[in-house]
Formats: sequence, structure tokens, C-alpha cells
Amino acid sequence: MKKKNLADRPGVKSPAPARLATGSIGLDSILEGGFPANRLYLVEGDPGTGKTTLALKFLLAGVAAGEPVLYVTLSETKEELLAVADSHGWSLDGVNIYELIPSEESLKTETQNTIFHPSEVELGETTSAVLEEVERIQPSRVVFDSLSEMRLLARDPLRYRRQILGLKQYFAGRQCTVLLLDDRTSTVGDLQVQSIAHGVIELEHMALEYGAERRRLRVVKLRGSRYRGGYHDFNIETGGVAVYPRLVAAVHHREFAREAVTSGVKELDALLGGGLDRGTSTLMLGPAGSGKSSIAAQFAAAAADRGEHAASFLFDEGRDTYLTRTAGLGKDIRGQVEAGRLSVQQVDPAELSPGEFAHRVSRSSRSAPAFTRTPSARCASRPTASRWANRSPISTAS
Repeated sequence: MKKKNLADRPGVKSPAPARLATGSIGLDSILEGGFPANRLYLVEGDPGTGKTTLALKFLLAGVAAGEPVLYVTLSETKEELLAVADSHGWSLDGVNIYELIPSEESLKTETQNTIFHPSEVELGETTSAVLEEVERIQPSRVVFDSLSEMRLLARDPLRYRRQILGLKQYFAGRQCTVLLLDDRTSTVGDLQVQSIAHGVIELEHMALEYGAERRRLRVVKLRGSRYRGGYHDFNIETGGVAVYPRLVAAVHHREFAREAVTSGVKELDALLGGGLDRGTSTLMLGPAGSGKSSIAAQFAAAAADRGEHAASFLFDEGRDTYLTRTAGLGKDIRGQVEAGRLSVQQVDPAELSPGEFAHRVSRSSRSAPAFTRTPSARCASRPTASRWANRSPISTAS
């Protein structure tokens, strides 16, 4: 008598697939642990958005875990991929790279005579070559770069869809996790692969009227799994892709003592009813020179003097100027900065995305600061935010 699988019994759920690290801590956080294993995923975005960097980092994470990996390139040469890796300081020694770029011999006219349509021959040869390499290496992670070439070889949308479906079924039976990269140069708004893939990640590259370019990503879908939706800013840095998950305040809530945070100036604390309530935000208003920054620095210095941690983010003045000015007011905080109780960070709003700034503030909060000070709401990093120049938010963090 044939035994039934536990997953087939009523009321019994099949175990969730293991998660594979993507190579980016931020992306792993968005995906709540990484990619579910043994599935096919689509990573799409215009040229220059970071698809290749993200894919290589994904494979390197597999190499670090002792897994065999394979990079199938239909557009870039092996030398180009090695150059990308070298720019990040990576070694691709453990990554198998298989090139499917037409050879010089195949471009000659006399080798292209056939009674079949060229696409029928080329697509079949391409697929067979890839499968042979997979059988030889037996990888657990595979990257296809890119789908534009496969789409051109298929020519017919139905044939292209059937080819992708075939690849999905083939790799699913071999316990393999696949990333398909698509630069969206062949067609606009193609949803063929999106409907087939288990998950879809969309990368965007935006050029603003002022300041540095912005990059952001969005998880379009991830079947059967929870993930953090919405847009998330990211940067391509030396060493990989730095992803800054969208901040969700409820996730970071923790218990703390409800008490007053004092400034160390009795008269000011008396006006505030004993001080600022811990865990609240206070917005200081006033024209330039009215003392907003000085009062905020007083609160930060007082917190550091009590042995608590404080953080100041400067948008309108340099770090050295800020330290010199506070010393001139009788509060030399350099010693507190050197001791690590007070963090003073200079921020260029034209170069920093909102997501990266929120990440910096969140990271400083995880160091348990009692006080966070941002001298200007221009942290939103938008041209219209200049109207907030004379408003200085103060946050008494938990």
C-alpha cells in the first residue's frame, strides 16, 4: 500500500522552503531571510541599475556557503565580468562562468546557411549547451544574464514562454535556485516571465534635477512568502549592493522608561515642565540666529554627560564648525565624541537618499541614544524641502 505524503494530508502544511542569503543584508531583511530555495526569480531593470552586481553577490554568497554555482552569460564576456568583480575587490575563483556569446566563426555568412529558421537552430543550441553545463556542474545557484538575448532568439512570444517554463521545471527538479536577469531592452511592459517566476524584483535608476542619482528596488511579488513591500533605496558601492529597507516604525518599538529628558539648564527645563518627554519628537521653530542649534546641542551634551548616548546629524554646517561653536558656548563636546557617547555626523542632502538617511538614524538608535538631533528637516532630500530651513526637529529617542 502506497504511503501518503504528510503534505497531502488534510490540515498538515508542507514545510516552508529554506532561505538562501542574497549577499545583501538589507535585501535579506526585505525578503525576511533571503530567497526561498529551489525557485526561479526574475530580477529586472534598465541597464546600469545593478543587476549584474546583485547577481554576482548572490553567487558569491553561495560560494561562501560551499555551494556549486553557475553564471550563464549571453551578453557580457568573461573578461567583462572579471573586471566588474575586480572593481568590487571580489575573487570569482569559485564561480563557474559559462559564455554563450556567438563565436567569430559563427558570424561568417557561409556558416549560417540552413533550411530552418536561424532562431530555431540558435535557441535549441543555446538551451542544449546550458543544460549540458548544468549537468556537468550540478549547481545549486544559477544566474542567466540576460533574457533579452533569449527573447530575441525565440522570436515568437509563445515559444519564448514555453522555453522559460521548460527551464523552470528543469531546475525545480534539480534543487536549484535560479535568477533570470532582464534589462528590458527588447520590449516594453513584457509580463511573460513575471507570471512564470516565483518572485520578481524590480530595480530602478533615477536622475534627479539636482544632486546625485537615486536607485531603488521593489519586490513585485514573492509567492507564498512574506516580504516588506514598497520602494527601498539602495546604492552600488565597492563590495556590492547596499540596500536600505523602508523604515517601519512599529518593527523597531521597544519598552522604555517614561521620564523627562533634561537639558541641564534649570530655567529651560522649568519652561518645558521638567524637560522633554522621552520617546517623543519636538520641533523647534525660529529664524536664523535665534538659538535653535545651541539649544539642541545643549540637550545632546547633557545626555552625554549623564552617560547616555546622543546623536547629531548636521545638514547646514560642517562637523568641525559645529564642535568649535559648541565649545565657544561653554560646551566642549569633543571629549564626549571621542568617548563614543556623542555621535556627530555631517550629512549632504544632495548626495544622500531618504532611505539611506533613515538607515543611519535607525542604526544610531540601535546604539541606544537618549537623544537625536537633526538641525534641518531637509533630510527628506527633496528640492522643495528648503522651506523647512528654519525648523529644527529634536527627537528624544527611547
